[in-house]
Formats: sequence, C-alpha cells, structure tokens
Amino acid sequence: MVTSCITSVGAGMAFPLLNILTGELVGDFTGYFAENTTITKQQFQASVNKNSLYLVYIFIAKFALSYISMLTIRISGLRISAALRLAYLRATFMQPVSTIDTISPGKISTRITTSSNTIQLAISQHFAMLFQSLTFVIGLYVVSFIKSWLLTLVASASLPFILIVYGAIIPPFTKLHKKAETIQEEASALAYEMFSSIRVVAAFGAEDRLAKKHAALLDKSVQIEQKKGPIMGLMMAPSMMATYGIFGLSFWFGIRQYTRGHIDDVGQIVVVLFSVMLAVLSIGRLASPIIAVIKASAAAAEIFITIDASVQDTKGLKEPDVSSEDDIHLENISFSYPSRPDVHVLEDLNIRFEAGKVTAIVGPSGSGKSTIVGLLQRWYDLAGTIAHRSPREVNEKQVVDHDIPEPDDSHKKSRKSKKSKKSNKSNPSDQAVESKGEEKVLGPNTCTGMIRVGGRDLLDIDLKWWRSQIGLVQQEPFLFNDTIFNNVSFGLCGTRYQSLSREEKLKLVEEACKEAYADEFIAKLPKGYDTMVGESGIKLSGGQRQRIAIARSIIKQPAVLILDEATSAVDVRTERIVQKALERVSKGRTTIVIAHRLSTIKRADNIIVLRKGKLEEQGSHDDLLKIEDGIYRGLVHAQELATEAVEAEDGGDIHIIKTTESRPSKPLIEEEIHAQIDEPEYKDQGLLRGFGRLLAEQRHHTLLYTIAVVGILGAGAVYPLQAYIFANVIQVFTYVGSNEKLIKEGNFWAGMFGVEAAGVGLAYFALGWTMQLIANAITRYYRQEYLENMMRKGIPFFDAEGHSPGSLTARLSADATQIQQLMSTEMSMAFIAVVNLVGSTIIAFVYGWKLSLVGLFCALPPILVAGYLRISLEMKFEKMTAAVFEDSSQFATEAVGAFRTVLSLIMEDMIGNKYQALLDDHVKKAFGKAKFGTIVFAASDSIEMACMALAFWYGGTLLASREYGIVDFFVIYMAIVQGAVAAGMWFSFAPNLAQAGGAANRILSMRVVNNAGDKKYDEIAEAEAGVGVEFRNVSFTYKSREVPVLSNLNLKVLPGQFAALVGASGCGKSTTISLLERFYDAQSGHIYYNDQDITSLETSEYRKQISLVSQEPTLYEGTIRDNVALSVDEANDEEIYQACADAQIHEFITSLPDGYNTRLGPKGMSLSGGQKQRVSLARALLRKPQLLLLDEATSSLDSESEKLVQTAIERAASGCGRTVLAVAHRLATIQKADVIFVLGSGKVLEKGDHQSLLKKKGIYYQMCQAQALDR
Repeated sequence: MVTSCITSVGAGMAFPLLNILTGELVGDFTGYFAENTTITKQQFQASVNKNSLYLVYIFIAKFALSYISMLTIRISGLRISAALRLAYLRATFMQPVSTIDTISPGKISTRITTSSNTIQLAISQHFAMLFQSLTFVIGLYVVSFIKSWLLTLVASASLPFILIVYGAIIPPFTKLHKKAETIQEEASALAYEMFSSIRVVAAFGAEDRLAKKHAALLDKSVQIEQKKGPIMGLMMAPSMMATYGIFGLSFWFGIRQYTRGHIDDVGQIVVVLFSVMLAVLSIGRLASPIIAVIKASAAAAEIFITIDASVQDTKGLKEPDVSSEDDIHLENISFSYPSRPDVHVLEDLNIRFEAGKVTAIVGPSGSGKSTIVGLLQRWYDLAGTIAHRSPREVNEKQVVDHDIPEPDDSHKKSRKSKKSKKSNKSNPSDQAVESKGEEKVLGPNTCTGMIRVGGRDLLDIDLKWWRSQIGLVQQEPFLFNDTIFNNVSFGLCGTRYQSLSREEKLKLVEEACKEAYADEFIAKLPKGYDTMVGESGIKLSGGQRQRIAIARSIIKQPAVLILDEATSAVDVRTERIVQKALERVSKGRTTIVIAHRLSTIKRADNIIVLRKGKLEEQGSHDDLLKIEDGIYRGLVHAQELATEAVEAEDGGDIHIIKTTESRPSKPLIEEEIHAQIDEPEYKDQGLLRGFGRLLAEQRHHTLLYTIAVVGILGAGAVYPLQAYIFANVIQVFTYVGSNEKLIKEGNFWAGMFGVEAAGVGLAYFALGWTMQLIANAITRYYRQEYLENMMRKGIPFFDAEGHSPGSLTARLSADATQIQQLMSTEMSMAFIAVVNLVGSTIIAFVYGWKLSLVGLFCALPPILVAGYLRISLEMKFEKMTAAVFEDSSQFATEAVGAFRTVLSLIMEDMIGNKYQALLDDHVKKAFGKAKFGTIVFAASDSIEMACMALAFWYGGTLLASREYGIVDFFVIYMAIVQGAVAAGMWFSFAPNLAQAGGAANRILSMRVVNNAGDKKYDEIAEAEAGVGVEFRNVSFTYKSREVPVLSNLNLKVLPGQFAALVGASGCGKSTTISLLERFYDAQSGHIYYNDQDITSLETSEYRKQISLVSQEPTLYEGTIRDNVALSVDEANDEEIYQACADAQIHEFITSLPDGYNTRLGPKGMSLSGGQKQRVSLARALLRKPQLLLLDEATSSLDSESEKLVQTAIERAASGCGRTVLAVAHRLATIQKADVIFVLGSGKVLEKGDHQSLLKKKGIYYQMCQAQALDR
C-alpha cells in the first residue's frame, strides 16, 4: 500500500510537469506568432523538439509508475478486502451466542460478499484514482503559486464552493444510502429463507407470494434511493460548473493583471490557467471515488461494529488445577434468555451429573433441557444478573401454561422468545391491525446460580480448554464440504492432538470411526477416508452423517459427552447402530443425554425429568415408571407402541433387514458425479449484448432515457466546445501589442466560459438525477426477476453443487449491486467519453486534416487496443473473483449457520484458517493474472502522453512553416488531447464494465427456457370421496447417484385412506413424497392421482390439491396470520381460525397479546418446535387439500408436543374424505394407519395395517420390537 501511494504520487506528478512544458510551448507559440517577433523558424523548431522529447520522458516515467501503482493497489485491495472478510468472520465467532442468534445467515452472506466487494472497489481502483487526483491537484497548485500567487487564489475561488456543496450533501447521501442498504439486507435475509426452504415454497406454490414480499422490500429501498437522485445530480454538477466558471474568471482576472502591469509574462497566465483548469477537472474526477468511498464507509460501518465489538476474557484454569473427570453440579440455577428476560426458563434448579455415569434429561418442550446444554457449553454465562419483573407479569406467568421455546441447536436454528404471555385471551377479530409500536427496550436477563466442576466455578475455568473436554453430538450434524478424514479430524481442534502429523491423526480417526461404527461404510467407499462428503455432508445418508459426527466428537477422548437428540431423525436400523455406538463411547465418561425417544435412554443410570425449568422427578427408568401419575410415566405412555401378545423375543440385532443402508452408500458419495440440470447451457453474450439487452428491455423508461441522452450529449459536447474556446483564448495572447483588443477579446471569451459553465452544470445535474432513477428502476426490476427466475428453477437446480442458499443469496445481492453501481455514475461518464471522442474528432478534422490524421490515427489505435485488451482481461479477472468469493462466502455462511457446532468443537480458529486459505489462494491467483493485465492498464492510462508528444512535435513543425495558425493548432491539439482522455476515461471503467457485464450474463443465464411451448394439460377431475394415489412400476435415480432409489415401485393408496411409509434410511420414503409433489419426475413408470397421470396435469394446479408438512417446520419473519395464509392466494379470518383450530393451535395463538398479529422472528424462532409444527400443519390444512403428505412431521418433537400434533393429524385424516400419506420413523405415530407400506431397496417389502403386519413377524414386527419401551 505504501509503494502504491508513493508511485501514485509519482504518476500524479506527470501532469503538473506536463503543464510546465505546455506553458513553455505556448509561450514559444505566442511569441513566434506575435507581431514583430524575433524568433526564427530554426529556433522555434529546436524548442519544439526539445520539449516534445521531455514529454516522451514523462510518458515513460508515468507508464512505469502507473504499472507499479495499479499492480500494488490491486493486490493490496484484494489483501485488505480478504483480511476484512476474515476479520469479520473471526469477530462474528467471538461474539456472544445471544448476539449471533439474531444475525441471519443471509445478512452474513451479504456483508461478506456485497459489502466487502464495495469496500474492495473503493480501496483498490478508486483509491488509486483518489490518490493520483489529489497529487495531481496539489502539484498543479504548487506550479500555479510559483507562477502567480494572486491569480492562483482567484482561480481557487471554486474550491470553497465545491467543499461547501459537498459538505452539505454528503451527510444526507450517506444517511439515505445506509437506510437503503439496511432494507436490502432484509431482502437478502428473506431470499435466504426462500432458498433454504425451497421445497416448502414450491409445495405450497408460494413463490409469487414470497416474491411479492421481496418486491415490497425492494420498492421500499427504491423509494429511499430515489431521494438520492437530486443529491447525485448535485454531486456531479458543482465540480464541472466550477471548472469552466473559474476558467473564465481566471482568464478575465489574468488579462486585467497583465494590462495593469502586475504580471510581466503572458506565459504565466497560460501556466496558471492550464494548472487551474486541470486541477479543478481533477477535483471533478474525485466525484466517482468519493461516492465509492462513501458507499464503502456505509458498508464498512456494519462490519466494523462486529469487528470492534468488545470480547470477553475467556482464559482461566486448566489441568492440573481443575479436572473434567469430576462431578458437575448445577446449584440454584435460574435463567432467562436475553431476548426474553421476563420469562424464566430455569428456576432454582439443582442437578448433579455424576462422573462416569449416564444421566438423561427428559421433559416437555420448553422445560429447559437444551438450556442446560447451553449453560454447560458456556454459550451463556451465569453473570449474576436478575431480570426486573413487574407484579403483573409475575401473576400472569402463573396463569398461562404454554410451551416456552428454547434454543435448539439440533436444527441448527436460533430462537428468540415470544413475548411474555398475558392471561386474558384477546379476541382475534380485534387484532386485525398489526402492531407497529416501538421496540421494547429489554432489561438484564436472569442468570444466577453457579455451575461447579469438582468444586471449581465454571466461570473460572479456561473456556476453550473446557470445551475441548466436551464431546457434543447433535440431531443435525454439520459437516464441511471436505473429506471424511478432515471432518473427523476437525474434532481435534483446540486439543493437544491438533498439531500431530497426518499419519498420526489418521490412526486416531480410524479408531474413532470404529468406535462410532462408521468404519463399516467408509471401508466400502472407493476413496475411503479421502471421500468428499459434499456440501453439508449431502453425499452421505443421515445415519452416516450422524456416525461421522459421533466419531468427530469422541476422537479427542472427551471426559464429558453430551448427546442432544442424537437419534431422533434416523430410521430404526440406523438408530440401533447409532445407539450401539453411543452406548459404547459413553462407557467411562460423564454422559448427558437429551432425548425425546425414551427408548434410547432406558438404560441411563439416572433420568432427570424437568417441567417448566424445575426438577420434578429423578431416578432410573424402572423407578420412574412406578410413580403413579408421574410425568415420566405419562411421557412413556404417550410413546406406547402396540407390539401384540406374541412369543417373547429378545429383540436383538435385526439381522434380516439388509435392504438399504449398505447398498446405496456407494452412490451417495460418488464425488465425480454432479447434479445436472436439463436446461440448455447459456452462452455469455459479451458486455454490449448482455448489458445492452438489459437496457433495451427497459426501454419503457423513455422519458428518463431521453433526459439522460440529452444530458450525456450536453456534457460530452462541452469538450469539443472547450477546445474551440481555449484555442481562441490562446489567440488572444497574440494581441499583446494592443491592450484594447486584448481586453475586449479576452472579456468576450471569458464570458463564453461562463456560458459553458452554466450549460455543463445543468447537463450534469439532469444526468446525475436521471441516471440514479434509471439505475434504481432497472436494478430493482432485475434483482426481483433474478430472484423469481431462481425460484422457478426445478428442485434439482438447488440440489446442484454451488447452489447452496448462502451462495445464491450472495449472487442475488452482489450482481444487482454491481449493475446499480455502474449505472448510477460510471455508465454515464463512459457515454460522455464516447460523445467527447466523436465530437473532438469532428472538430479536429474541421480545423485541419493533417495534424488530425497524425494525432488520431497514430495515437488512438494503441489506446483502443490497450483498452480492449484491458476489458477482456478484467472480465476474466472478474469472473474468477466472483467464483472464488462466492465459494468462500458459501463456506462462511454455512459455518455461521452452524455456529453452535463450531463453538462446541473449538473450530473457530480452524474455520478462520480454512477461510483464510481460500482467500489467500484467490489473492495468489489474482496476482499472477494482474502482472500482465496491469501492463495493459498502465499503457492505456499513460499513452495519452505519447499522443501529446507526437501532436506537439508534428503540430510545432506545421506551425514553424506557418501552414497552420495558432487557433487551428490548439483546436486540433485540445481535441486530440480530449479524445485521448475520453478513450482513457472509457477504459478506466473497464473493471466496472467487466463486473456489470458478468452480472448481466449471470442474470440472463438464470432465465428459465420454456420448452413446454403450448402444451395442453388435462383438467383435474373432481373428487367427491377423496383421491387415490398409485405408483406403477416407478423407478427413479438421483442424477448425482448411480443406483436407483426406487426400482419398479408399486403401491396403491385408496381414496380417504391414512397410509404410511416406513423403512430404513435410503429406502425411498422421502423420494416417494418428492415424486408426488413433482419436485422430480420418475425416469420410468407412472404415478397416478385419481387415475390421472400427474405428468399430464399442470404442476401449479396439481399442487393446489396437495399439502406438505415436513420434519423441519418452515416459518418466515412476519405475523402468524401471514405464515398460515402463505399456502393460499386468499383466505378470510374464519378460514384461518378454523385451520388453526383443526391443528390444535388456535387457543394458544389467541392467548398471545397480539393474537394472530404476533410477529415471528426469522424462521419462526419465537415459537417452540411443537408450536411451529402445528402452525405448519394449520397452513397445510388451510388449503383444504385432497391429499395431505406428512414427511417425518413429528420426529423432532417431545412427547407432549408430538401427542398434540399427532391428534391434529388424526383429526385431519378423519372425515372430509381426505387421503393422508405419512412417512415416519416413530412407528407409534402411524399404528392407526389404514395401510402401512414397508419399503426397502426401492420396493414394497410388506404391506398391511399395524396388526396384520405384526402377525407376519417380518421386518415391521422387528422394527416395532426395536422401538418398544418395555423391551
């Protein structure tokens, strides 16, 4: 950066030196053409030759200095940008969990890409321009003061004017820009939610409804951006007005000084005029970098808030001062979350976790189970503060008896609380208007009590050391897009093993995988431990991911093992394997198990039962079952599964089930095969065709385009006019013998500069305003279209590598921003340069074809060739930059999305180092490309000097022979100079043009090609008595796999039946649901909906007949009413209330202070799991579907929540003739189904109702035995 600054100063000094030479040359010219001159032709020619040679020297120096300056600034910019991204990511992981909870991954993605790109642009190209221009201005003023200090002061009168104007308009501009950026971040957060829940969005046909919410946010942003229009006009106009206005004033004052004898030599006036003109022009050129810097400062503000945030000291005691193998005591713990300080999650809780024993924690949702995990992990500290609670709030708390949500990292989600509930149930009809009151200022949260480890306060223990002693296994393990070896070895982060060699680590990895029963499938993989697992481990099945996570957690030999819902989302066989692994690894360790499936904790040494944050019961499984009306006994009965009175069997290993787990494991992880989308490949159209197409499509903005064109023509025409006026100014200096003529002509041409100043000011003001409006309109349109086109892509598009929610959100934000940045100022300046070039060429040929031909055709071709190469190189560079930063952004976004996993595994440093490696690799590649590219850049930036040298030499020769007059020469010379400057200005926007061209191509490439044409679809037949579903010989293979998931599947569900699909992981249950939803189409066979082939039905109309409730309830930021109504185009209050009543959630909603207008946080984080699932079910029922699809709708719920949801589902299935198809791992939830299909190897292995399948004593029977609580 220092080198760049020094060389920028050197490059900036080229023009002041050029100005001195120009002054001498002009002095020679006016002296040679003055009356009664004594200068001979030979003397004049010698002087011209000498000064032209000096110009060549300056050209060489500027080329070298520009090359060094641009190369170093580009690399510095990349490094600083990379360092900023890295610092932001590291700082994010150092924030308290309560802070990270509130940050959407979409916002993280936007800050790491769009905001960082804005900053990078400002500290690279724009920074160099800023420095060169400042040096240029200072150098020119130094020259001017030396020649005539008084004239220079007069000429500097424009500076206070410019500073006052900019000082007045920059603060409101910054304020508006910040507001608009905040709203755009909200739009990015919504887009992220849409991409991450694409299946739910597609299933409910909610693309348009959510897109409208996105459009509303963009419209709000555009309204703010439009207010920047006149400000943008004011930012462009003053400097240009000042340029010509002050030129006229200086010229008038200079002649006045000369005629009064205060200036001896006319050459002094010329030098000062040239210097001031170029200095003020340079001040004008500061507008673009200043705007870039303002935008960068606004973008940096949010980033630096995180980077500069205070970080708590986490150092403390380690071994041998403290031992992790001692008992852990929770003493008088009371706790409430910072986001809901008034609601106590734990109250005066006392628990002891015995060393080396297994302790299980069970209880309803909201009882504080996961909160205990958070406290043990020190995600929250017991700081001793107490929340302020009013007497009314205390009384109200006793009345309401609803689930209190708690953070549940098993879903990789963060949750905020709902507001304190009030006892009086509000009438929903009174709550039609959304509350928009001011945000409540929250007081301190309650966090009292102490956690002791062997008598030591947990707060006194070193945080990283303590976390290194804990192994945490969660329901949804997070895996990096890396090898199995690396994913397991990441568990060594922060431990004494982290610096071992790869060979030593491999031994530990293999041992851990054997303990976790993961080696059985890893050994079958072609690349074994070097197999890539894909994004978030997508190439592995759920059971395989879970076993990798167990291996990762135990590889460091932790003294404490915490299992938080480690088996709730896996099938029976996988659960048995995972459970075996957990039982093996928990031996001899202090183990804490949180489970909803009570069958997994029967053998625990101690079971703790919580309710409402208090310890209610404690003991072994058998002891707790003896307590009449006990909470635990009630939970057991809620999960009761009938196993029929059959001969006793020990329920050992399920040796006959060999249907799935091992067979599809190989194709699931083939890294060479990537998802392919059946769409024609888009071909890049180049800058003019791609970006020009976007402009052409928006031609309905005719009025704005017209004003902009007039402004561009006016601003561009100023340059040839200036050449003409300036030539006549120089001609005035030849009248030195006649003061009267000198004053008269001087005053006239000074006035002409004033007229030109007024015209250019008006042109630039109109141009700045209209281009801002055009940029807003076009950017808003294409950002919205970009989103809608992405949402129209098939589900396989979102499955493909590189299309993660974080990656797509980054592209959506960054590409739209690049187009907006270009169109607001850069594009107009580039078009002005074109008009300038054309106008200057015309006026040059009008005044003399010889010098014009030499100047334009000897100098401009090198400039144009250099510029063309520069754009080509910049486009390739931009493409590489976009790809690499997209990858790194995706990595960072996913890491933040799983921040609790990252913190628990002490992976913060590893994440930072891996991210740094990605960025360093990019900088290294960029440096290699920049070395050659910058040569072209420097040539196009300095070759105008060679052009000037040539013009002066050849023009001087023509003047020497008096073939040209002084006016002819200076008109042509100024035109050539301005033409060269114009070409240089056009190509100085090469990086920006390249970025916009790339962005335009990416936007156009996302357009869905309609191959269907005018295909006619069948009408969906009316179904009075429900609908039937039939699969006939259906086979399906995912495009990223080789082995079919379904092989000639045949099953039939009769109208009105409650049917269930069960089977091992990978047997095709969820695939069946996906095919019914038409997320994918079968490769062979047919699927019938009421005897109609679903491919003959229009997808959107067909999906209106179906509702889907998935395992992960997807809710969006907004009111409960909005979330329920999302599934239909229109719904009145009565319909919404009825759907919620059917889903058994209406009473809870009406008990909230704002009822149906209660606002939910991102992903509905202010509700508990059971509440979210029932809201999701209400949304599904609101459609009044003929077919209800349930994909693991209750697997992640506690017993009480599950019972409520299950009752709601059974109610929905009964009556109305509704057909229900449910996928389930918990067999208790489907034992009342009319028909149960047991799938395996993509086929139906068994079929019948619960009792008939039990009598067969086949696969289903053994699955029931495995889940029976009394076995």
